[in-house]
Amino acid sequence: MRDRLLALPSERVHLAAMLCLTFVTGIVDAVGYLGLDRVFTGNMTGNVVILGMGLIGADDLPVLGPSLALVGFLIGAAVAGRVLWRSPGVWNTRMTALFAVVSVVLAALGVLLLARGGEPDRLVALVVSTTLGAVMGLQAATARFLGVKDVTTVVVTSTITGLAADSLLGSGAGAGSVRRLTAVLCIFLGAVAGAALLLIDLGIALIVAGVLALAPTLLGDRHHRLSRPDRGDQPASCLIASGV
Repeated sequence: MRDRLLALPSERVHLAAMLCLTFVTGIVDAVGYLGLDRVFTGNMTGNVVILGMGLIGADDLPVLGPSLALVGFLIGAAVAGRVLWRSPGVWNTRMTALFAVVSVVLAALGVLLLARGGEPDRLVALVVSTTLGAVMGLQAATARFLGVKDVTTVVVTSTITGLAADSLLGSGAGAGSVRRLTAVLCIFLGAVAGAALLLIDLGIALIVAGVLALAPTLLGDRHHRLSRPDRGDQPASCLIASGV
């Protein structure tokens, strides 16, 4: 297993990890929109649109929830940018730590909601949606730093644009079509899974999202350590200090 993982190119490992996180985003956005008063916590484009319509009272759309989720997203993305500042543009210990935070917070929120039982009240829903926005911002900024083409983990608008533009009906280039289509499918299936899990419990949906987010984190970290045997046994503090 170790040799097989080591034989995989970093690009393929990173792509698989980001696609898995894209699936997780589908779950989280389903939770936010269906379970937390129509708030997107990953897709900020949708959130901004809902906020704009909500400001004029259209269809009783929420304003406070999307606003707080947007602020949380910005803070999370800023934190990731600060942590990864001057780090090399490859998978490193700091990225592992940031993705691990996403996983742990998602699972912790799920446990919290599960322990409370029933539908969350207004205050709890706002706290949860704001926190989800923050961890999705953390995830998106970290994924952006890794730079897997066409896979941002939180939105697929640009992915769909590239898919159509390079299709046979467009330029005909076709480059990256499978990757793009897979990314769109992942977020779609994640939303389906999220909606289905909500039929069981809101907390269960977030716990599942947290567990799934841990898998690509461990995969990327393990591959990184196997690829860097000269540094694989160094303490995390040394790795962080050196920017690895």
